[in-house]
Amino acid sequence: MHLWVRAEQRAHEERVGLTPDGAAALIRAGIRVTVEASSVRAIGIEGYRAAGCEIGVENSWPDAPADAVIFGLKELPDDGSPLRHRHIMFGHAFKGQPAGRALLQRFKAGGGSLYDLEYLVDETGRRVAAFGYWAGYAGAAVSLKCWAAQQRGGICGPVTRYDGKAALLVDLAAELVGLDLPRAIIIGALGRVGTGAADCLTAMGVEVTRWDIAETASGGPFPEVLDHEIFLNCILARPGCPVFVPASAVTGPRALT
Repeated sequence: MHLWVRAEQRAHEERVGLTPDGAAALIRAGIRVTVEASSVRAIGIEGYRAAGCEIGVENSWPDAPADAVIFGLKELPDDGSPLRHRHIMFGHAFKGQPAGRALLQRFKAGGGSLYDLEYLVDETGRRVAAFGYWAGYAGAAVSLKCWAAQQRGGICGPVTRYDGKAALLVDLAAELVGLDLPRAIIIGALGRVGTGAADCLTAMGVEVTRWDIAETASGGPFPEVLDHEIFLNCILARPGCPVFVPASAVTGPRALT
């Protein structure tokens, strides 16, 4: 098998689905791994080179060998070109998204296949590539940055990469200097995302109210949400989901910012 890790071409996308350590493990298992160079990827190319990966030219995946499996995260360029390879990615093609039909037509035209990460499950049927702990952690961090900017009468600027969790927490601490810490409520606090969000907020000294199914089983209303400055909704909202913040909250008294 030949796995080809493409550079992400979506604006502002710096993530990658395979780390150098993961690539090394695949190579030890007998899988050939090519990683494209990238001008924006959060992880530098040298780690992949040291792991034994072949290094490809940025955005050269259309010319990859026919048997290569192209691995990326987000959307491909919307250029209408036929797709002849097998692609592992988040296709955003099966829930009525506007570009979904066009993407599938490109696969049909080129004879390729889409292995959509959204539908990758383990032996119990649980999604593997779903929002997880670090999504919650990062989301809570951005929420704190936005709240802090708001308290100073501004708007949060662009958020970029950090070298690690410690660097993120140092930056957050600097953002919060001189401010009275907010109170936060998390719905879905027992899940993967909610756990990460709670850990980030707790690390910053924020008082966290943790709600999950038991606390929301009544179906609402939930005036307690409005008593917190920050509300983190860490559940997958489906039709019929309770309304946690009603439209009337916009003009009514609230602590929620």
